[in-house]
Amino acid sequence: MTIVSPPVAAHRPPTVLGPELTRRALDLALSNTTDMAEEVLRVPLSYYNDDKLADLEESTILRRVPIPVLASAQIPEKFDYVVRSVIGDSLLITRDREGKAHVFQNYCRHRGAMPACGSGNSRRFTCPYHAWVYDNKGQLKGVPGAAGFDSIDRDAYGLVELPNEERHGFIWAVLTADAGIDLDDHLGAMNNELAQWNYENFQYHDERSLTSEVSWKGALEAFAEGYHFPFVHGSSVIGQNTLANTHVYDEYGEHHRIGFPFSWVTDLDGTDPDDTWEPIRQMGVIYWIYPNLILANSPVGVEVIDILPESSATRCTVRHSWMAKYPATTDEQRAMYDTIFGQVHAAVRDEDFAMLPQCGQGVRRGQHEHMLIGRNEIGVQHMIKVMAGKLGLSL
Repeated sequence: MTIVSPPVAAHRPPTVLGPELTRRALDLALSNTTDMAEEVLRVPLSYYNDDKLADLEESTILRRVPIPVLASAQIPEKFDYVVRSVIGDSLLITRDREGKAHVFQNYCRHRGAMPACGSGNSRRFTCPYHAWVYDNKGQLKGVPGAAGFDSIDRDAYGLVELPNEERHGFIWAVLTADAGIDLDDHLGAMNNELAQWNYENFQYHDERSLTSEVSWKGALEAFAEGYHFPFVHGSSVIGQNTLANTHVYDEYGEHHRIGFPFSWVTDLDGTDPDDTWEPIRQMGVIYWIYPNLILANSPVGVEVIDILPESSATRCTVRHSWMAKYPATTDEQRAMYDTIFGQVHAAVRDEDFAMLPQCGQGVRRGQHEHMLIGRNEIGVQHMIKVMAGKLGLSL
């Protein structure tokens, strides 16, 4: 497959979250323009609909690079655990007595049943098939009918632990047990950017999931441009409060940041920078963390959206959660956060993912040769170029 594209445009170096970023957003808003790529990008439909390419994506990208499998706030206490399905794998994510997080394959070493389910707080996990017992460090602690297995070294038959590391409020893992994990290399300059948010101090609030008949790559791209805002989100707060087709864009190697200015950013014109110029008060700050994570920041919290393929090139799963910057301590605060998350999830579910299956059908059934990604969709272009480069596709 060949994706015909121009050379990657030179982009300004990433800037920290400060008045300079707001100034850029204000200048774009006053000029009624946006950061742009150099040329239109043409992308063949097979980039989205080819099941063989989807298999290659899973084997060379999704099972080889660190992906966030859980927010740290979901297992805040010692002995907390969560079982989660990721690309068909059952994962047991625990926090041990010392407070260290672990990511295990949730498969008993005897006959492969799943020792854990759901979530909770436990020191031990018992396989439902033959009651082999594991602790929250994955170590094999109990074998009924032990005489039948007297020749095995129990230390060699713990749960398989995947390479993992906890950082920036997330537990990251590589889904291949014999691979390594190097978050410094993976995140690069994004390390310092994410550190500014202190996600590790946020409070986990709620999570909802959905499946959709659209490519996981196409679904991610919906969060990388504001071109669609007035047409898809016109009746919700996104369309009403955010300028359409206007964004400030910065690349961090394989990752990127996009600032979508709020409609009131133009009120800053003629004023001197002060606290009101804080970017989070003047724009939605959205990150794409390659390959599958979207972080959508607001003044009071962050939406965490991870999107992965599901059984075919044009079907995906979406896990949408929300974490609060200021932990709720009262029922009134919790109710307020319920309302906030309900609104943002409705926009994702009833607006974005009401439209995206049409795109899925378009790439499955369309007989045109390629898609067009505009200069104003620079974030989408970046996603495609990064993915294509990792897959060895010619640009």
